[in-house]
Amino acid sequence: MTTNTNGKSYHIYPIGQVRRSDGEIRLEIMPPYRPALKQLEHFSHVMVFWWADLVDSQEYRQVLDCHPPYAEQVLTGVFATRSPMRPNPIVMTTCKLLSVDEATGILRIADIDAFDTTPVIDLKAYFPVCDRVQQASIPAWLEGWPEWMLETGIGLEEHEADAFAS
Repeated sequence: MTTNTNGKSYHIYPIGQVRRSDGEIRLEIMPPYRPALKQLEHFSHVMVFWWADLVDSQEYRQVLDCHPPYAEQVLTGVFATRSPMRPNPIVMTTCKLLSVDEATGILRIADIDAFDTTPVIDLKAYFPVCDRVQQASIPAWLEGWPEWMLETGIGLEEHEADAFAS
């Protein structure tokens, strides 16, 4: 819970978690939130908002700049990166939906850059009209990245978990 300068508090509760097993990635949504999955199976992609719990500490929340692993020669502010180390460790990944089972709360997805048991805090259906722009630009230090997400996604290298171990 955080209180802002206006004295308002904000509460974030997990709605489920990421599960990785047997080469499959799924989101397990808790029973109270399963009715919110209605009609989601008609979308090809979902934006998954998750809490980077492995870096949720005062130390990591104070990291405001970094050398991103994909451009180590560049010093950037964390708002110019996809780093989970930020004032509020909220991360968003757009995922290809493979299946949705509203009754069990299981969403099978193609890929996500989150670890097993990572808390999921929200889901939003991907709407191309709202969630992409026609003429986006990126800095020169990111040139060379593919124009579109690969079908397999970016992925998650398991050794990265060691970087966040306490």
